[in-house]
Amino acid sequence: MNITDFTMDFFSLKGKNAIVTGGNSGLGQAFSVALAKAGANVMAVSMMDDDAQTRQWVEDCGAAYEYLFGDITADGVCKRAVDGCVTTWGSIDILVNCAGICINMEDVTKFTRKEWDKMVSVNLTAAFEMTHEACKHMINQQRGKVVNIASLYSFLGGQWSPAYAATKHGIVGLTKSMCDELAQFNIQVNAIAPGYFATRLTEKTRCDLKRNAQILSHIPANRWGWTADLMGACVFLSSDASNYVNGTVLTVDGGYLMR
Repeated sequence: MNITDFTMDFFSLKGKNAIVTGGNSGLGQAFSVALAKAGANVMAVSMMDDDAQTRQWVEDCGAAYEYLFGDITADGVCKRAVDGCVTTWGSIDILVNCAGICINMEDVTKFTRKEWDKMVSVNLTAAFEMTHEACKHMINQQRGKVVNIASLYSFLGGQWSPAYAATKHGIVGLTKSMCDELAQFNIQVNAIAPGYFATRLTEKTRCDLKRNAQILSHIPANRWGWTADLMGACVFLSSDASNYVNGTVLTVDGGYLMR
């Protein structure tokens, strides 16, 4: 391709079909809407009640929206989601592995095996299972985009959350491993590592004046991220504009890791 062949159409997702796990709440909702704004049809897979607001925002973009209630850690659910996307729309072109949990913040001596197993299952194993099912179709199509959601804890120690830090380190390893295998089939596997974002899950931390000040002092941008700050990164990594981007972890953190 010559440089004169590049157009802004490379960022378009028109005619593409996407699955977003955890896609009807929090960061996942932002990813769903971003993909729809770029032209993609979106299937959200979640254990949360179907969110009429997400559906409205997606459909207002002129995109189709499907919702699948399901536990992606249960046998057969990931296959059902991928097969459902292909049956409904004819292909799966984009997979965003966003679903994740952080169920406890405890000293390592108090963190239980039950909590560990649950977080590993949701945060890491389910991402493998979803990609495992999606890439079967993507290989046949000779194209596809997988966007895994990592974290600052993919690079940091993660005090009081050994399972969360371990799974987010694991997501980076999974991204690199699958990139190495799937790039030959024109499938790009990358990750986004969000920093500190203002969501419902972080409200308690933001209301803690001391902790909030500590976090802000470490962010050169001097503010928490807004979910909209992640939308461009998701569109880029899901589009043809990133066809030669493989195995990268794109941090969207206001500069947190620079300090």
